[in-house]
Amino acid sequence: MGRMDDKVAVVTGAGRGIGRAVAEVLAAEGATVVATDVDEASARETATALGGPGGRALGLAVDVASRESVDAMVAAVRERHGRIDVLVNNAGWDKVGPFVDSDPADWDRIIAINLYGVLHTCHAVLPLMAAQGSGRVVNLASDAGRVGSSGEAVYSAAKGGVIAFTKTAAREMARHQVAVNCVCPGPTDTALFASVVEENPKLRDALVKAIPLRRLAQPLDLAHAVVFLASDEAAYITGQTLSVSGGLSMS
Repeated sequence: MGRMDDKVAVVTGAGRGIGRAVAEVLAAEGATVVATDVDEASARETATALGGPGGRALGLAVDVASRESVDAMVAAVRERHGRIDVLVNNAGWDKVGPFVDSDPADWDRIIAINLYGVLHTCHAVLPLMAAQGSGRVVNLASDAGRVGSSGEAVYSAAKGGVIAFTKTAAREMARHQVAVNCVCPGPTDTALFASVVEENPKLRDALVKAIPLRRLAQPLDLAHAVVFLASDEAAYITGQTLSVSGGLSMS
């Protein structure tokens, strides 16, 4: 028996990195997983690895910055499964550089994906969970939204918004027995992180030295925390922000 048996879980940004690891652990715990990604091929690849097509997992192309795209996904999941028990908002994007040198067009994209993406999926899914009288939402924010991060000003602002939104959504949804929590990754060994540090290899070394546990997070480190919060074991936890950062940030 898995902790997530009979649960239908939607994971955004599930094509790679943390999202893919979350999808894998949810599936291993018995969940029926809907893996979404703006890159349809990677979403389908994740679903196939989890036991689809023909299996229970489903891979869908979804752009969380587009409400129409999100609504189409939710309609497809409702038609196929009739319910959504778990929503993991993992999709994210950033362009690193000093704020004073940044392009306002990039601000729009960063906020659209990281903040509006969470608003879109929650606005579409929370009414279903309220009607069910149960549900779990886990939003992936960032320690950048708690303590700041040089070179990530607008991303920090968007992730801080996700943290604050999580708390209010938790308050509003508590009467429906829907829990809403937030996981903040520290530096994580993903393709996205590699692309950020490729021009500055010393940055990776400096980060590792700054982390008390002396290593970057692995995607599975985040996945286990997310799946715990998505499980019935966390039934009495809501409105909380958990940093999974190897001790880089403590609060």
